[in-house]
Amino acid sequence: MTTSLTSPNHIFNVDQLQVNLFENRQQLGLSAARAVAEKIKELQQNQDFINIIFASAPSQNEFLATLAQESGIDWTRIRAFHMDEYIGLPTDAPQSFGLFLKQQLFDQVGIREVYYLDGNAADPEQECQRYAALLEQYPTDIVCLGIGENCHIAFNDPHVANFNDPVLVKQVQLDLTSRMQQVHDECFESLDQVPEYALTLTIPALLRGKHLFCMVPAAHKAEAIYHTLVDAVTEEFPSTILRSHPSTQLFIDQDSARKFFQETA
Repeated sequence: MTTSLTSPNHIFNVDQLQVNLFENRQQLGLSAARAVAEKIKELQQNQDFINIIFASAPSQNEFLATLAQESGIDWTRIRAFHMDEYIGLPTDAPQSFGLFLKQQLFDQVGIREVYYLDGNAADPEQECQRYAALLEQYPTDIVCLGIGENCHIAFNDPHVANFNDPVLVKQVQLDLTSRMQQVHDECFESLDQVPEYALTLTIPALLRGKHLFCMVPAAHKAEAIYHTLVDAVTEEFPSTILRSHPSTQLFIDQDSARKFFQETA
């Protein structure tokens, strides 16, 4: 490793994963949005519709805000999905992942086809099957995701992560670290307000995407980035699986990259 934290806007690889380092989260979000926009426009030259899965989290704020302003994208030819949703949270709750994306992106750009996971479905298992059928019907072109403090991708926390999951969508119980992250992100005021269960796309569902773009800014993600780039590919650190995908870009800033460079210098 020859790069350092004194050389921002640097690109390097860990296994098959392309890592893009930026000085701050604003530059990270700008660059990630441009990369995703270019891929969308490239695919739209040969496809009538592009199918995209989006993550909902404060880590995506700068990326989504910039993507909404990118020119040259035909949003009427995009089908949008989101990757997880709390169970039992009112649909109009500000913490709703579907509502977050609706406000931050979908309403801004006029996407016509949006498919939401229903965390209030009477039968969660049936809802998982319904959403999985949509993912089968509309194969994923692009996944825009983040990484949790415990290295989860979507809500595949370590205790439920399965690299060979037989289903595309499932119900999970969130671990303590995952729930506390929602408090750290100021989505909830206290742990007791954070739902214990959620619906999530599984790891195989995410890896089916042809192109993955992963945005992970901020110091509280430094431990997760370190494990993602250094540890063996294992379900103990679910995000390590990103290093095995042939077309994945990770966008990090100096804060989230700090431990990695300190430990590998």
